[in-house]
Amino acid sequence: MGARERAPIVVERLKVEYGDAHTELEFGNPWQLLVSVILSAQTTDVNVNSVTPALFARYPTVADLAAAEEGDVETIIHKTGFFRSKARAIREMSQDVVLLHGGEVPSRMEELVKLRGVGRKTANVVLGVAFGEPGFAVDTHVTRLTRLLRLTSATDPVKIEEDVCSIVPPSEWTGLSLRLILHGRRVCIANKPRCPVCVLADICPSAYLGLGGPRPASRHRVVKAR
Repeated sequence: MGARERAPIVVERLKVEYGDAHTELEFGNPWQLLVSVILSAQTTDVNVNSVTPALFARYPTVADLAAAEEGDVETIIHKTGFFRSKARAIREMSQDVVLLHGGEVPSRMEELVKLRGVGRKTANVVLGVAFGEPGFAVDTHVTRLTRLLRLTSATDPVKIEEDVCSIVPPSEWTGLSLRLILHGRRVCIANKPRCPVCVLADICPSAYLGLGGPRPASRHRVVKAR
């Protein structure tokens, strides 16, 4: 079974397993989601959610954060780590949204990635979650799982996005990315993969590698994509 045949099975099984997947970041509008995604680098969503209520209470609008004192922002977001660079990033992003887009977060990839502090991963999250537009966000979990599942052999996030999006319908991009992240956190854990309880184990070329013992019989009937 090649990547093109494997991909729809991965999509459907993860959809059954996780249902309507959603980001665990808490937000009220596209700008708040953009801030939260930037803050989520190298930390947990829980950690981000613990600081954003105070941040958005003090700076309720994009213009407020754009004009904020950087030191004050650093104090509020300190526990997310890398607080100096993150404070600068969310302020500069907010300044660009105000100056270039009248305070409204743009809903197109080309415009989002022109905002300071916003890369393709962040832009794809905002497109998919905030605007309902197809977006396949590639974080460390998605990178690891798509390679383990042999949906790509690439290591560059842009190439991974390109490879997966070429074999998965646009309507599934956002959901698949979010479900792969959940699966990476809960089951396909980097240092301790839980292959015996993984719904993808029988079609995963990397299942049980390093765990010892033979691969058990499949619990699923694999149907090739037409």
